[in-house]
Order: sequence, then C-alpha cells, then structure tokens
Amino acid sequence: MEQAIYLILENGEVFEGKSFGARREVTGEAVFTTAMTGYLETLTDPSYYGQMVVHTFPLIGNYGVIPADFENRAPRLSAYIVREWCQVPSNFRSEGDLDTFLKEKGVVGLYGVDTRALTKILREQGVMNARITFQKPDVRQIQKELSDFSIRGAVESVSIEEPLIQGAGKRRRVVLWDFGAKENIVRELVKRDCEVIRMPQSATAQNILRHKPDGLMLSNGPGDPQDNPRIVEELSKLCDSGLPTFGICLGHQLLALSQGASTEKLKYGHRGGNQPVKDLATGRVFITSQNHGYAVVRESLPKSARESFVNANDGTNEGIRYLHMPAFSVQFHPEASCGPRDTMFLFDEFIRLMDQRHGS
Repeated sequence: MEQAIYLILENGEVFEGKSFGARREVTGEAVFTTAMTGYLETLTDPSYYGQMVVHTFPLIGNYGVIPADFENRAPRLSAYIVREWCQVPSNFRSEGDLDTFLKEKGVVGLYGVDTRALTKILREQGVMNARITFQKPDVRQIQKELSDFSIRGAVESVSIEEPLIQGAGKRRRVVLWDFGAKENIVRELVKRDCEVIRMPQSATAQNILRHKPDGLMLSNGPGDPQDNPRIVEELSKLCDSGLPTFGICLGHQLLALSQGASTEKLKYGHRGGNQPVKDLATGRVFITSQNHGYAVVRESLPKSARESFVNANDGTNEGIRYLHMPAFSVQFHPEASCGPRDTMFLFDEFIRLMDQRHGS
C-alpha cells in the first residue's frame, strides 16, 4: 500500500497525494507552469532552483526521459507535483522513465493531487512557500516555519564554477555570462557560427573583456534579480565598453538594473510555453516560453531605454532596447522556439549587432 504524502501551503491548505521520485521532506516555493509539452526542459531549467513546480497539464512522463533535450546537466527544482505520471513511456528516443530519473537526481515527486485546485489557489493568492512531508502535519507549526523560509544563493548555486568553451574555432566569439544558462542558448549561438565562452557568475568585467569577445550574452537564471548587486555593478562597467549585448530572462532584469531601472515580484509569475507577447513596433503578437517570477517596472525605465515588448495578458514589460549602447533584452525565452511565428530572429539580430561593430 502506498504511503500518503502531504503538501502544506503557507496559507494552511493541505493536499494529500502519493509519492514518486525521491522520498524525503523538502521545503520550497510553490509555483505552477501551464506548459503542455516540454516537461524535460521544465525539469532541467535552472531557473526553477528551490521551487516546487506544479504542472497544470494532467499527464506527465508519457515520452520518457531524453537526455538530449535537457537544458542543464541536472534538475534544480526542489519538487515536482503532477496529477498523474506515466509509468510506461513510449518514444523511440526515450532512455528511461520519470520516476527512475527523479530518484537518481534526488528530486521529490508528488502525484494524485488536484492540481487544478492547487493552481487556482496559487493564481488567486500568489506563489507561496510550501513543504512536502510524509508525516501527518502540524499545520500551525509548519506555517510559522514556512513564513521564515526564503530561497538563498540561487544564482551561485546554478552557475558553472569554471569558464567553459563550446563551439571552439567559430567565426564570432560570444561570452555567455552564466547565471543558470539553458543549453539551447548555447546551441543557437553555435549554430550561428559563434564560439561560446561560458563565464561563471563570479566573473568580473575585466575577466570578460580579457577574452576579447564580439558580443555578450546574459543568460536566464533563478531568484530575485536584486539579490545580485555585484553582478549589476560589473555589468554596468561592461555597458560602458560598447560591447554588443543580448539579455534573456534574468539577464534582461539585471541589464535593466544596471541602467537604473527597478524590478518587482509578480503575484504568480509567468511560467509555461503559451505566454502572448506583443511587439510594440509592429503590433504582432508572439506566443512565447517563459519562466520568471519578477519583472522590470515599466515606469522605472531610463530615458535611454525604449520598451519593445509587453505581455498581452497583464501588460508587464517583456523587452527593452537601449538607445545609448548596442544592447537589447527580452523577458521571454526566444531559444525555446514556441511558434507558430517564434522569436528566434532575436538571435539573428544579436549577430547583426556584432557584425556591424566590425563592419562585416
């Protein structure tokens, strides 16, 4: 007989379910994603560090585990919560099942809960801390402990520790400042004839410029952007160098902070593969992949910045272009290529910025 497992939310709500994956008690921030596909990319996205991810799509794991699709070497989330998981996956590329994968990686899994009801709570009340336990919970005591919990050292925990070169010998050289970078960012740059030098979050402006890059890519990553004042300070120095720069997700927020803008925490964030974003220059709406809980405050943008994209659902900022330097950034993930008319062209725009600098 399967042992009961409990999810306790900070507001006192309790959900009872069943365990799969690793079996241990864990505390984290409960968030939800509306992605209907790409659960492997969700599981291995470093931006979920410290979070319990609730999948709104009811059946997860049906195409198994495919390492070639991973966005990072290992999952960084603290727990994975689904309505139902597939025990017999079917895909010619599959190399295993979800339960075994989560056990190997130490990720707690919870299934058999009403994920629709759970998502409605998070939508109405906002993301909140939560705990998964195998013991019948003392809710009041756990609530007090959850109110004191916060995710610490997120970027430091997911960034690489030493510089890494990928696509050596390509025509252009790009430094990817790794705050928890997704692998598809590297793939798209290498595909465009770029040698990618991944630098750890601890890098300085001097470290980065020493490589004589043609461009700077600021990666995605987890946590509150304002928890990274040293990175913001170094980034402001790099902006003065005139280096073509492209920021994605956390990189977008950090670039804005370096130019005097501010950020704010969203009620429940944008997580999924179906977020509509409006291009303010053309009026066209793109369907994008997103995973973030913070946003740049539109009213805080400096005079040297122009808003380029907004979220069609809630009007929050989704993109910025800078007028005084060759730099732009977006809150969404163009490398995820959601379609039907995806935003992969932004990588081509970054290439043009680098080529223009060299007159090629």
